[in-house]
Amino acid sequence: MRYRYGRWGGGADPLAPPVDLRAAVDELGREIMEGASPSSALRELLRRGVDGTRGLDDLTSRLWQRRSAIQRRHRLDGTLTEVKQLLDKAVEAERRALFPDPSDDARFREAQLDALPPGTAAAVQELSSYDWRSQEAREAFEQIRDLLGRELLDQRFQGIKEAMSNVDAEDVKRIQRMLRDLNALLEAHAAGSPDTPRMFDDFMRKHGEFFPEKPRNVDELIDALAARSAAAQRMMNSMTDAQRAELSALSQQAFGGIGSSLSTLDSLLQRLRPGEDWTSSARFRGQDPLGLGEGAQAMADLAELDALAEQLSQSYPGARLEDIDLEALERQLGESASVDARRLAELERALRQQNIVERAPDGSLRLTPKALRRLGETALRGVVDQLRSSQGSRETTSAGAAGELIGSTRPWQFGDTEPWDVPRTLRNSVLRSGSMSLDVVDLEVSETEHRTRAAVALCVDTSWSMVQDGRWVPMKRTALALHHLVRTRFRTDALQLVTFGRYAETVDIGQLTALEGVWEQGTNLHHALLLAGRHVRRHPDAQPVVLVVTDGEPTAHLEPEGDAEFNYPPLPRTLAKTLNEVDALARLGATISVFKLGDDPRLAAFVDIVARRGGGRVVSADEEGLGAAVVSDYLRSRRRRR
Repeated sequence: MRYRYGRWGGGADPLAPPVDLRAAVDELGREIMEGASPSSALRELLRRGVDGTRGLDDLTSRLWQRRSAIQRRHRLDGTLTEVKQLLDKAVEAERRALFPDPSDDARFREAQLDALPPGTAAAVQELSSYDWRSQEAREAFEQIRDLLGRELLDQRFQGIKEAMSNVDAEDVKRIQRMLRDLNALLEAHAAGSPDTPRMFDDFMRKHGEFFPEKPRNVDELIDALAARSAAAQRMMNSMTDAQRAELSALSQQAFGGIGSSLSTLDSLLQRLRPGEDWTSSARFRGQDPLGLGEGAQAMADLAELDALAEQLSQSYPGARLEDIDLEALERQLGESASVDARRLAELERALRQQNIVERAPDGSLRLTPKALRRLGETALRGVVDQLRSSQGSRETTSAGAAGELIGSTRPWQFGDTEPWDVPRTLRNSVLRSGSMSLDVVDLEVSETEHRTRAAVALCVDTSWSMVQDGRWVPMKRTALALHHLVRTRFRTDALQLVTFGRYAETVDIGQLTALEGVWEQGTNLHHALLLAGRHVRRHPDAQPVVLVVTDGEPTAHLEPEGDAEFNYPPLPRTLAKTLNEVDALARLGATISVFKLGDDPRLAAFVDIVARRGGGRVVSADEEGLGAAVVSDYLRSRRRRR
């Protein structure tokens, strides 16, 4: 067997690497943690693109550049200019033929030529019945009629001009029959005639050569014709009043009198497809003249560019990147643009199919637990990089009810309670004595680890100052890292996330990640510690650990009836109620560590009191080191034996 290989032309490159979902999820997470909603974060990702793939903004910019180039490069009077040139050529050839003739008839003809009206259309109409003396002039004038006919047809039927470079009498008759049958078909369809399908089949059998689009029914035929006719009308709208009047008059001079048939066709199409754009216009200001067919194509290109720009904007309800017409995009911007759009659509589809984003009950997008795990993994990796030089282990080697085998053994020592490793013990006896005579030196025990269970409450300040001073994203990244560490390595620990501004509330990691910063006065640490205490009490068998991240002293507290009282500077009552909760947690055995952001001296004085009364410590962390400080303190607190 022999094989031939060529360039792939069937869509996306089958050997191209898959879209990088990990990088996309990280980018989504960064946008969301900065306060964007998952929906807007996804739109922003698609707008900017990913490595190696241009985004929607770049593609849209190229569309507008192409649109502007079309209007800056061209003007719409190409057919008028060409008709005028042919008219001047015919008149000049006729004058040359009349000049040597001394007869009165020659002088009369010259007078007729001298008296031609100044307008091109009027002059052509005046000469339509003139008996040309010069054969060259006759041929030039006939070219005007042929040119007008071909341009008018090309304006309504794309590509027909090239197929009719030489128009003879038989061609004219074929076109006349086609237009007559087409108008009859459209009139029958407009009237709701049941014979329309049969008429369409007959029409395509007779005149299918004029329609390379190969429409399958009358509606597809009307759609194709109406789009082209509307583009022709928009071209006429874009001309000056004088140019429109000239073309309207010249159309009556086209070969075979097809101008009136085309006018009837336009009227029928406007009635059948009123939703097409028949009224808009565009401004052309270039120097390259376009004929009627080329001008209609330019208007069709502008309409296609506008439609593509709307598809790329994704601003309409239910927008998906699958809506983008890739064939039209390739026509306008080339194959690379189509490939970029296809890869963006694949990325959006993969994010949904791979369970990265999902639709919430209210219709909005949100990150799935899988995506949150990925963000937590990334955040924890950054923390581990900071802790690598000073990382420790919080495991112990003492056995207990929660002891877990770790796969290694060691020689037995006096006081060991770990289980024996029987196979290795028997092996040692045989190797030592050649028999099954056991001795204390043969004993080996299986090593275990004992993990102390902890109830951890991470309380994070969500007041406006955290957003204003650039601490919003580090705070979220810290929570993600700690959450991922607990959920993957210390699954028996109970982690509770508490946010506090004017009020405090418990949130899950998805809510915290998507939390938007809002203008809100108040730092209600009192309410946050109340919720932390409730969490600790629900886990009496666990070691309580409370971690507080804040950049301001308490300025609000919760009243018994549930209202929050705010005041700045803080009221003594606010400070007292907050410290009462610190004492209550201390009585439960909790250690309270405070991570102080900023250099507020009043905050520093207050957190020192909290650390002394809560048995914890104060860590002055900057935004970049916050995650490492919190995770390190969590590990340190969990290593301490109660």
